[in-house]
Amino acid sequence: MTGNVAQTAVVTGGGTGLGEKIVRRLHADGYRVAIADLDGTSARALAEELDVSGATARGYAVDVAERVALESLLAGVLADFGAVHVLVNNAARTQAKALLDITPEELDAVMKVNVGGTFTACQVFGAHLAAQGYGRIVNMASLAGQNGGTGTGGHYASSKGAIITATKVFARELAARGVTVNAVSPGPLDSPMVRSVIGEENLEGFVRNIPVGQLGDPAFIARMVALLVSPGAASVTGACWDANGGLYLR
Repeated sequence: MTGNVAQTAVVTGGGTGLGEKIVRRLHADGYRVAIADLDGTSARALAEELDVSGATARGYAVDVAERVALESLLAGVLADFGAVHVLVNNAARTQAKALLDITPEELDAVMKVNVGGTFTACQVFGAHLAAQGYGRIVNMASLAGQNGGTGTGGHYASSKGAIITATKVFARELAARGVTVNAVSPGPLDSPMVRSVIGEENLEGFVRNIPVGQLGDPAFIARMVALLVSPGAASVTGACWDANGGLYLR
């Protein structure tokens, strides 16, 4: 495959936030986009904004924690668009809570969505992509999963570390069948969610501690994803691309 025309990209957690930025970038690049989100209303609203006809954008209500929901998503996208070429695993749960106060139920809930949803989606979509001999998968990781940051919850950080390892596992498994699997690991982004976690009153001091002196740009993260899912990115697999302002160096 040599171009993006007629390629279909599935983005989980694509209705709002960073997922929305990724959806908009891919759609602007010529992909047909399947927007999957727990909030089906936001997914469908974004799809209608991008293309009211539904020819190049559609929204789906999906709970990635449930395997049957991911299997139904694949079937639905194939029925609607005829093919799938790209999967972006962006759906995630966060919960800012003191590490020693996280309950078993809270741990399970975050892990089921973040690790379980990503792992299962890689299985379900990876098998389909491998069978057709081409595909691109990008898993959204996080700086927290690399440096052990607990600002967004220790269970969230742990889940993101697991996603980085799962990315390597699937990359090794699927490489010979034309499917690449990579991760993107953002640091703190200039987004409403990050600003609310930090607090506007603490923002200036927080930014001073970032070596480059600024929060990350969500639109740039979307461009990183777009580059990794492009047909020309065939030689990149099992990688984790960092964009953290110098907070974590390796």
